[in-house]
Amino acid sequence: MTTGERQNGMTYAEAGVDIDAGNAMVEAIKPLVRATRRPGADAEIGGFGGLFDLKAAGFRDPILVAANDGVGTKVKIAIETGRHATIGIDLVAMCVNDIIVQGAEPLFFLDYYATGKLVPGVGADIVKGIAEGCRQAGCALIGGETAEMPGLYDGADYDLAGFAVGAAERGALLPVPGIAAGDVVLGLPSSGVHSNGFSLVRRIVAASGLGYDAPAPFASSVSLGEALLEPTRIYVKPLLAALKQTGPGAIKALAHITGGGFPDNLPRVLPDGVGIAIDLDAVTAPPVFGWLARQGNVAEAEMLRTFNCGIGMVVVVDPARVDAVSQALNAAGEAPVHLGRITPRGEAPVTFSGRLAL
Repeated sequence: MTTGERQNGMTYAEAGVDIDAGNAMVEAIKPLVRATRRPGADAEIGGFGGLFDLKAAGFRDPILVAANDGVGTKVKIAIETGRHATIGIDLVAMCVNDIIVQGAEPLFFLDYYATGKLVPGVGADIVKGIAEGCRQAGCALIGGETAEMPGLYDGADYDLAGFAVGAAERGALLPVPGIAAGDVVLGLPSSGVHSNGFSLVRRIVAASGLGYDAPAPFASSVSLGEALLEPTRIYVKPLLAALKQTGPGAIKALAHITGGGFPDNLPRVLPDGVGIAIDLDAVTAPPVFGWLARQGNVAEAEMLRTFNCGIGMVVVVDPARVDAVSQALNAAGEAPVHLGRITPRGEAPVTFSGRLAL
């Protein structure tokens, strides 16, 4: 009996997996991927692995730095609102911001997109956002995986994971030795909630009774869903510019303020014997944080440990070179604020003065 004679044979498509749809998506996103090319990455997607040439990228004696992350339950808001075009920026941001804090330049990115059912246009919108994030970070999208898994995900629900690799010349990694009491701490503003704390955000929204299509109480010109989907800022290019312009030792450490906020992320870059004092009066929190705090009756300590509260990146600077670093960041389009100082270590590695203006 030939294959064609199996009249009632089961097929993969009947089981819910459409190989043709997956192939069509790959073809649709090729121009998006091509637009992220950079020195070192010139190959088309579709092979079994992505290629990157470190020598062509200009590195002599590099140390590779890798990071992976996801977007968390922020994807639920994208799914429920049908807005998928920016969630890919978040995915890239969460990875490349973790690479730049080590003084490394993000070089290439790969994504993993898993869904219950491929929906025409949705996957392409997601990759469009990923490509935009890669352009903002200056890294190449060299590959990825699309997995259609009916039964594991409900309907057209999906999840995303990202993987980024960067490099720095040997000896140029952050944090540098010698972080000491008296070093100055600067903060770079966030664009909003970024991609952490959305399980609490979604619970607060549910308790408020508002739909995602309602006007945002803190930004009435856009819907609540649009406001909450504001993408995570990518700090790579301004920080690379500042590092290059100010030279070794001016910027001593960087900390990406993600889940855990100030209390959990800042100690990750501090050596033994020192702490960090943060002046909350210096923080200008975007209005979304005030609404979340009031609507959810969220205590200040909980806000600080759950959200970035308006500061997405912290920069530890040699006190003698604060003006040079600030000027370099300003020239690169940033608006650094003076957050505090490195102090001798007390009972807690991170201490606060003032109050958040929420």
